[in-house]
Amino acid sequence: MAEVHDTMVRIEGLGKSFGALEVLRDIDVEVKRGEVVVLIGASGSGKTTLLRCVNCLEVPTRGRIWVDGEPMGIFDQGGTFRLLPERALSSRRAQIGMVFQRFNLFSHMTALRNVTLAPVMVKKMSEAEAEELGDRLLAKVGLSDKRHAYPSRLSGGQQQRVAIARALAMNPKLMLFDEPTSSLDPELVGEVLDTMKQLADEGMTMVVVTHEMSFAREVGDRILFLHQGRILEQGSPEEVFARPREERTRAFLSRVK
Repeated sequence: MAEVHDTMVRIEGLGKSFGALEVLRDIDVEVKRGEVVVLIGASGSGKTTLLRCVNCLEVPTRGRIWVDGEPMGIFDQGGTFRLLPERALSSRRAQIGMVFQRFNLFSHMTALRNVTLAPVMVKKMSEAEAEELGDRLLAKVGLSDKRHAYPSRLSGGQQQRVAIARALAMNPKLMLFDEPTSSLDPELVGEVLDTMKQLADEGMTMVVVTHEMSFAREVGDRILFLHQGRILEQGSPEEVFARPREERTRAFLSRVK
């Protein structure tokens, strides 16, 4: 029987550089199973890079990362992070759902086919099983009536909810959200955030990069404030929003409230 870890994500000494530019510095984080951790901070503070390092869409320069107890890389004694062999890395990534700023749906496929493609291609699920799963997930995100619609016929909020359903179709242990509402018109933001709140209520482990402070306050279990590639402050929403310790946190929050 597989061992169950209370910690879903563990990061030690993570650093990421692009040439001479050091984007992340000495990041140490743990995310507990079922926890919602929200990353906030100014543009360029390293939030998205940190998120993308978790599933190695960005290859860390140094440090160590585990997801559900499994290493996401090969950690050498000098601290350099090296990618796993492709098969092992693909297996790890298949357990991590990610939703991007852009919806990245296949324009020539219906909403249902966008959701069912990966289970059929990657998990070798039968078409009938995948369609049943796809219908269930589209219902979950409130889009049962759009199963045959192509992305061009969907609003931005609807497309992003299809993208969430698509990520859920792989039955992930962990969901990563990279500013999932930043490309949406203001009136469409709520429908995506409501879907994310539902996932949180159901116990999904989530790491979320967002500028939606109301969502962070209401849904986040823990808030991490990043500044210049470091975690400058972290705590519960009450601690970070109502009683920030750092002047830079207070200055950031004064601009986004």
